[in-house]
Amino acid sequence: METLDLHGVFRDDRAIYRTVQQALFRCSATGVDVLQIIPGRGSGTLKHRVMAFLEQRQLRRLYARVEEDPDNAGRILVHFR
Repeated sequence: METLDLHGVFRDDRAIYRTVQQALFRCSATGVDVLQIIPGRGSGTLKHRVMAFLEQRQLRRLYARVEEDPDNAGRILVHFR
């Protein structure tokens, strides 16, 4: 499992997208099973942005499924094939 903490890039959509995209490409290429993305709890705005980015067609090809952690509202789990 690899972890991506987004607390430092929460205001800039381009930086969020670029950071998430790079992590997805890296995990897909290296055979990581799960990418844990931590947008934090807060108001949920960052989490919604990340979920929207993950739904983009070019990124959906890289992973098998995405789930919100039922035990931790501030965590998104991206499962690879």
